[in-house]
Amino acid sequence: MPIFDQAMLGMQFKHPEILWALFLLVIPILIHLFQLRRFTKTPFTNVAMLQKVVSESRKSNTLKKWLLLFTRLLLLAAIIIAFAQPFTSAITALQEKETVVYLDDSFSMQAKNNGISLLEKAVQDLIKNIDGDTEFSLFTNEKAFNNVRVADIQNSLLSLPYSYKQLNFNEIGLKAKSMFSQNNGTVKNLVVISDFQERLSDGNINLDSTLSAYFVPMQVRKVQNISIDSVFVETNVNDQATLQVFLFGGNEDEALPISLYDGDELIAKTAAKFKSNGNAEVEFTIPASEELNGRLSIIDNALGYDNRFFFNINPKEKIKVLAISESDNDYLNRLFRGNEFDFQKYALNQLDYSNLDDKNVVILDNLTAIPSSLQNILRTFKNDGGTLVVVPAINSDLSSYNTFLSSLSTTQFSEKITSDAQLTTITFDHPLYRNVFEQEVTNFQYPSIKEYFNIQTGLPAALSMDGGNAFLVGNDGLYVFTAPLTLDNSNFINSPLIVPTFYNMAQSSLQTPKPYQTLGETTTVDISAQIGNDDILEVSKEGYEFIPLQQTFPNRVRLTFDQNPTEDGIYSILQNNQRLQNISFNYPRTESQLKYLDIGTLENVNTMDTISELFEYLEAESNITAYWKWFVILALLLALIEVLIQKFVT
Repeated sequence: MPIFDQAMLGMQFKHPEILWALFLLVIPILIHLFQLRRFTKTPFTNVAMLQKVVSESRKSNTLKKWLLLFTRLLLLAAIIIAFAQPFTSAITALQEKETVVYLDDSFSMQAKNNGISLLEKAVQDLIKNIDGDTEFSLFTNEKAFNNVRVADIQNSLLSLPYSYKQLNFNEIGLKAKSMFSQNNGTVKNLVVISDFQERLSDGNINLDSTLSAYFVPMQVRKVQNISIDSVFVETNVNDQATLQVFLFGGNEDEALPISLYDGDELIAKTAAKFKSNGNAEVEFTIPASEELNGRLSIIDNALGYDNRFFFNINPKEKIKVLAISESDNDYLNRLFRGNEFDFQKYALNQLDYSNLDDKNVVILDNLTAIPSSLQNILRTFKNDGGTLVVVPAINSDLSSYNTFLSSLSTTQFSEKITSDAQLTTITFDHPLYRNVFEQEVTNFQYPSIKEYFNIQTGLPAALSMDGGNAFLVGNDGLYVFTAPLTLDNSNFINSPLIVPTFYNMAQSSLQTPKPYQTLGETTTVDISAQIGNDDILEVSKEGYEFIPLQQTFPNRVRLTFDQNPTEDGIYSILQNNQRLQNISFNYPRTESQLKYLDIGTLENVNTMDTISELFEYLEAESNITAYWKWFVILALLLALIEVLIQKFVT
């Protein structure tokens, strides 16, 4: 623990104006000096012996007077100084103080020492050591208490729940600064009580220089925690699926039982065996086409929040794809033939516009022109949340295309280019390819293009050719190719890229729930439901209910989850108390790593080993040592000395 030097002030007085009374000490001195006695000479026959006695008497009397004078001077001075109330203190003791406490209530504070969690220990020590009359402010990762006494919030602290949220150092500093007053003359003490995981810091601690920061680390003796990290569902043949479960934090060759529940029913159990890197993977076989409200469970004595993992499998909703095509190629039929899609294909002259009403995706493939009537229908379709994919023809009527595209975005085709080109650039951070490749690929087999259109657009490019010209642009429900996908013009439809490209364009049209979501991340889910203007969808589980942000389209409702929910579990999405489907949420696993900062290396902060030690130090900084009682005692002693001089000195 660092040693703190307290800068001390010299002797000070509470009422220094009383010290002017010390000038009164001059009066007894003057009286003593000018008190002259006259002696009368009387003749006597034999005075030799008497003269000697008188001389000795005069010396004794003079000594007594001087002793009495000094005693009385000291007595008077002691009384005056006592009334002036002398004291000594540290420099900061006389300043007004403000205290703001940050109490980390994140999940990593579930770690235990001697059967008590770090958070419980911190709360108990705070309640025990903060003076009951002291006013302070306290905040956690989600709660705040301004200008309170410990009795006011004692019950709230004792029942404080754990939070999946975690403020970093900069956020802690900003929050604390907002809770301090604007008075520059006060001493502002910021107390940070945490286990100080690495994720609190981004490498820099930019706390306000006007704050006195004190860090109190809550430490565990055993730093090990096993966590269920994630799951992945892979559909197999014969209506079976494989549930892959990933864990981390175990010892090599350690076998940990893990159970799989459907609701409250145990349906499978196995053991996870950990590798040398602390990771483990287990697999369960589950029905692919049946609804499953899954819960995985392990027993681990470290953190409790990551010992369970929720996921669910809902009946799959097919994505409805409509292709309006003048192409003889059947590549779209092959792309959308899976059970995930409901695919229909029409020639333009055979299209019944009413077929577009319930579709999620519309593909314009190789049309020479887009009729005005179809343009109006497609604009409404796009505005209602549908996804539109445009693939031009070699002999496209650019005027028709540009009229349509410019009404949807700042996009227009310009001249047609007849020149061999290769598709060489994939925008890996584009939403279509964000999770397709494990790493950025540079040696894939480049598809070739013979003719294409230059394009002017504000849409982001997903694929580009070697000259830098875009091959595919788009996002947010509008995707535009700049070249026909016929075999006589391009071999793109035979490239491996075509599958993730069209698959992800179709998937983006209907945000079906994944097996699980993570709390704290913005999540968007599309629910197939038709609701009236006054109807709303609710989300609930036992004891918890809320209304998410929702946007209504003709054939579906888009739900956005951000601030809610705040608890993990499997939730039901309800319409008029009728369940439509379920959705699962889990806490983020960032707290599970148990990697801690070396706070001894941090600058501009003071560290204390315990909360009690910190408050002892803060109390010592505020202590004022008063001396007036000692001067009163001295005055009494001097009064006694005067009595003794009067009695025994002759």
